[in-house]
Amino acid sequence: MNDSDEPAERMAQWASPPAPPAKLGKQIRPAILSVLVLTLLTGVLFPLLLAVIGRPLFPRQAGGSLVTRGGVVIGSELIGQEFSRPEYFQSRPSAAGNGYDGTSSGGTNLGPNNPTLQNGTVDFAGIRQLAEGYRKRNGLAPDAPIPIDAVTRSASGLDPDISPANAALQVLRVARARGVSEETVRGLVANHTKGPQLGFLGNARVPVLELNRALDQSLSQTVPSASR
Repeated sequence: MNDSDEPAERMAQWASPPAPPAKLGKQIRPAILSVLVLTLLTGVLFPLLLAVIGRPLFPRQAGGSLVTRGGVVIGSELIGQEFSRPEYFQSRPSAAGNGYDGTSSGGTNLGPNNPTLQNGTVDFAGIRQLAEGYRKRNGLAPDAPIPIDAVTRSASGLDPDISPANAALQVLRVARARGVSEETVRGLVANHTKGPQLGFLGNARVPVLELNRALDQSLSQTVPSASR
């Protein structure tokens, strides 16, 4: 074959009719079957497998890591709750339902430049209002810097922990409300501060419910509940 035959071959290829399109049924059938199979695997079999493995191996965690007092559930280690009284450390703000609602987990969905996030509305406390309230409750100067987790809501709205910096700024208020020294409260905070998970995941954190229970037990007060 010489070079003069190449143009003729290319023209023959271009002149060939295109392959007929696949029938619609042949395209829809595998797509539907894929959805059904993946739904069965990831939505039914996989969760059941985790439940079968998790229940006997990790019964407490699989049951929700519930915290009880006298046989009564007062909270979970995994879900934050509101503490409004001054003798308790207060949790991170929440946008989940009416606050810390496990059935309505979510954030504000407001962008960082949204004026509502910054300034709030009649029925929504923005960062400005949250910062003012935080400084006032903890006896801070109007321009005192505060941790970001004290005035922002997380993506889940269920965070059970606060940052050590957040806890440190609440020590004075808690100590005064309980009539004890700051050193006593600060020592409890240090004892209940947890490092990053596995030593490198995330940052140090302070579980609020655990810390408040320790305050009550150490200082002979009433153990906190979700209504506090």
